[in-house]
Amino acid sequence: NGLYWAGKDPRTGEDITRICKDDQPFSAFVYKTIADPFVGKLSLFRIFSGMLSGQTTLYNPGKDKTEKCGGIYILRGKKQVVKESLHAGDIGAMAKLQYTSTGDTLCDPANPVIYPPIEYPKPCISKAVYAAKQGEEDKVFSGLQRLMEEDPSVTLSKDPETMETLLSGQGEMHLDVIRSKLASKFGANCVLKDPKIPYRETIRKTVKVQGRHKKQTGGHGQFGDVWIEFSPVTDGSTDIVFEDAVVGGVVPRNFIPSVEKGLRECMVHGVLAGYPMVSVKAKLYDGSYHPVDSSEMAFKIAGSMAFKEAMREADPVLLEPIMKVSVIVPDEYMGDVIGDLNSRRGQIQGMEAMAGTQRVNAFVPLAQMFGYATDLRSRTQGRGQYTMEPSHYIELPKSLQEKLINKRAGRENY
Repeated sequence: NGLYWAGKDPRTGEDITRICKDDQPFSAFVYKTIADPFVGKLSLFRIFSGMLSGQTTLYNPGKDKTEKCGGIYILRGKKQVVKESLHAGDIGAMAKLQYTSTGDTLCDPANPVIYPPIEYPKPCISKAVYAAKQGEEDKVFSGLQRLMEEDPSVTLSKDPETMETLLSGQGEMHLDVIRSKLASKFGANCVLKDPKIPYRETIRKTVKVQGRHKKQTGGHGQFGDVWIEFSPVTDGSTDIVFEDAVVGGVVPRNFIPSVEKGLRECMVHGVLAGYPMVSVKAKLYDGSYHPVDSSEMAFKIAGSMAFKEAMREADPVLLEPIMKVSVIVPDEYMGDVIGDLNSRRGQIQGMEAMAGTQRVNAFVPLAQMFGYATDLRSRTQGRGQYTMEPSHYIELPKSLQEKLINKRAGRENY
């Protein structure tokens, strides 16, 4: 009866099948995309049912768009051989499809079907990507976007904190191949670096400080006076908490938001190495004002002065991000993998047996996970795999804190 292909009706979600015969409604699956700098985008597909000619109407149910067939080809090495039509089961290529990408279905609009998309592995390594020459940023990133159409397992994202663009893939070699393709196909050279680590700062002591801003000039002066208690938040939250505990109107209500604003602006850059502050509670409990000279700006400055004063006594420390890492390895490599995680300052949380393999769960500092994908493959002969996700922050060891502070201060190359 011929070969069957299972899919779903995009309108109802019902399971349907197509027989791989020419007399069936047309359907095809796009399994690869080639970014050609001369021809443009080439979409490689296999026809699962029906026939394809230049007059066939192409409907993409995943994008709900109709495509125009811009020429049918079969590939012979690097050559594209033009064809009038292709039959069920044939593999071919189409150029310049506007909406279609790898994993999409193309079908007859009167008989729609959608086939299961390809599931790609999640990226396990990220590098910060920069243009090798200043001014070539557009060339580099437009080339990378084209290469992502070709290889959907590569992702490009912007880190909102460090403002770096991160290129993510399956390993260091994978990213090196992307870099080489970018240079050979699009003439754009990029540099890959380890991403910056989003450290944080917090305090360990509770302190009460005064922030007093007084400035007398010709005419109106400036006056703001606040007493604030800074304390560490110990419930696991990383938020900055501001509490208004003023009684008796010693600080007028309309100036209190300005004090909070002054504090929050200061906490964006901590005092040790300029990283954002977390897990700090600031309680405004006293102060004074002048009926003429006090203003929102004066109280904002008073709040920031109180913060700077408090940081001298509140024992500020650096925090580093900890990742939750799950490694799956064959039994014989367990000892090597656990020893390696321990050497990376990791804390083993437990192990689970899984049919000849073991899952090792651990908390490991992000700073120690760069290059881990390559190390794991070499230790396990390519049979190990891992996933990681952000978990929490802990205090950075004292020796590493001093090293990082020196780097940020420019006393070492950063």
